[in-house]
Amino acid sequence: MSGAATPRCRAALFDFGGVLTTSVLDAFGDHSERISGDRGLLLRLLGGGDAEAKQLLVDHEEGRLDHDGFEAGFAERLHAHGVEVAAEGLVAGLQSGLRPDAAMLDVVADLRAAGVPVGLVSNSLGRDCYAGYDLPALFDAVTISGQEGVRKPSRRLYEIGCERLGVAPQEVVMVDDLAQNIVAAERLGMAGVVHRTAEETAEQLSQLLGVDVRRTAALR
Repeated sequence: MSGAATPRCRAALFDFGGVLTTSVLDAFGDHSERISGDRGLLLRLLGGGDAEAKQLLVDHEEGRLDHDGFEAGFAERLHAHGVEVAAEGLVAGLQSGLRPDAAMLDVVADLRAAGVPVGLVSNSLGRDCYAGYDLPALFDAVTISGQEGVRKPSRRLYEIGCERLGVAPQEVVMVDDLAQNIVAAERLGMAGVVHRTAEETAEQLSQLLGVDVRRTAALR
């Protein structure tokens, strides 16, 4: 969405994968091609093309199914579709193409430096999902689906994120790479930014929050 003429928000919530990292869709597509030759297979199965695979993902992201259980169950679903892959390391393979987006991490740092409360609201995937990221140092508050028993786009996860920042949803802008998650946030009264590039997101955040988050060299 485009920013309003005057600032309407005073806090920001960020998704993790695909916002603070490179594209999840690309990473999953690359791994899908490696193991099956079909670039879209993994996303089709997890996105609802296989009801059992989708439920495994939901149960894992909501903390009812642990890392090993998800890997084992998803390997079985892949086997049912003619793809033989070892369960151990399956999630690591999904995550292998994800790299930090330095420009977006700079945007988060710029917001905090300007005094804007910043939180993470993320659906977790795998025990090493956030390895290499010092989340308490990056954010004022961290809300992760597997620890809360609820996942995006359920409204409760957004509400917890707002509560931990001490702000009302109407005072918050949510940044996510998935449009369905932004729609859910907007239903709570939050402003939404569908992330595509760091430059576009920084521009919209600058307008919505009334601070300049384009100061870093990567965004000039």
